[in-house]
Amino acid sequence: MTPRQIFPRSSSRLFDEKTGAFPVLGSTLGASAGGVRPDIGRVVPGGVRLDIGVVDAAKADPSTVFHREGTTVTALGIPHGNMPTLAYRVQTGNVSVVFSSDQNGTDPKFAQFAKGANVLIMHLAIAPGVETPLHATPAVVGRIAQEAGVGQLIVSHIGLFKLDAAIADLRTFYTGPLTVGADMQCTAVQ
Repeated sequence: MTPRQIFPRSSSRLFDEKTGAFPVLGSTLGASAGGVRPDIGRVVPGGVRLDIGVVDAAKADPSTVFHREGTTVTALGIPHGNMPTLAYRVQTGNVSVVFSSDQNGTDPKFAQFAKGANVLIMHLAIAPGVETPLHATPAVVGRIAQEAGVGQLIVSHIGLFKLDAAIADLRTFYTGPLTVGADMQCTAVQ
């Protein structure tokens, strides 16, 4: 059985309009009229249809996962211990945003993937000097952003440590514009 055959079946178990854990979201998998709302006992129309696909996180090169009307999204597997993790690059017109997700920063292909992006969003999950196979240190985050030559770095997924010390460590490598992300934040991309 291929990953494409497995994933839609498990998605159906979640979103099937009659038997799924979240039946109201049945329309996301193509239910004809929408999802069943158990609280009111009827089908509710609408929703956004999911076009489910599988991306090989172990593949060495980026994979195009979406391309429509001038917007392209590519994905690249990045190291996060033994857990498959993807980074995404969204390109629309001459503007690009790269979303890192958790990673340890050991794959030089990621800096190339993020090269020249208007915005790079990376986690800042561990304190300076802490070593883990799951997350990059603040200095590594700064090094990657500097190597990639991004227009702006936004750090998010902030861990429980002294943020000023982590920013100082990051700044030993990265000299460009830096924003500490916050929930519901809107950032202009230029």
